[in-house]
Amino acid sequence: MNQLLELLRRNARQSNSDLAAQISSTEDAVAAQISEWEADGTISGYQAIVDPARDGGDQVTAFIEVRVTPERGGGFDRQARRIARFEQVTSCYLISGGYDLLVMVEGSDLFSVAAFVSEKLSTIEGVVSTATHFRLKSYKENGFLFGEDSELTRLPVSP
Repeated sequence: MNQLLELLRRNARQSNSDLAAQISSTEDAVAAQISEWEADGTISGYQAIVDPARDGGDQVTAFIEVRVTPERGGGFDRQARRIARFEQVTSCYLISGGYDLLVMVEGSDLFSVAAFVSEKLSTIEGVVSTATHFRLKSYKENGFLFGEDSELTRLPVSP
């Protein structure tokens, strides 16, 4: 992976001069490359990684495995795009394994997520089945560890 992209992934708030110094380049070259990536869609946007335990919100997050019937000529793409357009959906991935799609959903409570699954998601033509898993606690997201990690110790090993 490109070194500049990796630095932006870790911390997109760094200045172009700081980025340039880290990759032995110029500030103008870094700015030009970032602009090019933004224009061609390589960089789609910027976000803050928020620790859900500290944000004060009452949102719940669910990971929903979805099995769909692929369509002739389009595979899973049309159903995935349709599902991804719902405002409750924060992420949607084509995955391998027993299910076809992994859909990340946020709602105000468990009931709103359940209503989304039963009233919207499962009623889409081609959706065969779903399995919903609720996030209980976050330990790491997009490379960022949450919580205190100063107490990292080895687990006891018994003979």
